Amino acid sequence: MKILLVEDEPDLGRAIQQALSREKYVVDWVQDGYAGWDYLDSRWAGYRMAIFDWLLPGLTGIELCKRLRQSKSPLPVLMLTAKDSMADKVAGLDAGADDYLVKPFGMAELLARLRALQRRSPQPYSQNLQLGRLTLDYATSTVSVQMGQQSEVVHLTAKEFQLLEHFMRHPQQIVSRDQMMNALWEVQAEPASNVVSAQIRLLRRKLADYDCDGLIETVYGLGYRFNLT
Repeated sequence: MKILLVEDEPDLGRAIQQALSREKYVVDWVQDGYAGWDYLDSRWAGYRMAIFDWLLPGLTGIELCKRLRQSKSPLPVLMLTAKDSMADKVAGLDAGADDYLVKPFGMAELLARLRALQRRSPQPYSQNLQLGRLTLDYATSTVSVQMGQQSEVVHLTAKEFQLLEHFMRHPQQIVSRDQMMNALWEVQAEPASNVVSAQIRLLRRKLADYDCDGLIETVYGLGYRFNLT
């Protein structure tokens, strides 16, 4: 799942990005409102959620929310702020924020609020994603495969987990390299040209250890397809 973080405090932004990355989120982090709007205006359909600080250089978090809602985007937004009066909370929610978190806060609470937003979003994510013999558990960030009467955990890296999730959400569809790059890598990242194929090769090897080889098919010239078994 891809999240846009707009936070101008470097230490806080870095801490949030690291915490979200550990939970298997893909995070684009920018530090001013205008950059945030550029990302939203051109790529918002690729994001599942956004986190805005209230006080930002350029456009404020409130202004970002208003622009987002004026563009008819349903993107769930969590607002971060040191403002804790009732009037401020009302202003943030009226501007289009879906939830409100007052600084300072713990990362556990931030993650819990994001999970709550996922459940309330127009395309809610359940706790588990099950397809064929594979089950992806968001609570534990693990993937298990049914092996007869038992299930075994497949030990995946964060990027392998994200790739498998993306495939499981688009079964039987051809997914191009560019689509995967936009969905699963940060905009600021400059991965090698063969990074997608290399990551898929590693994922295939791990799935093959559990008799799940052949799930990811290469469609030459177009991309990849996740086949049901």
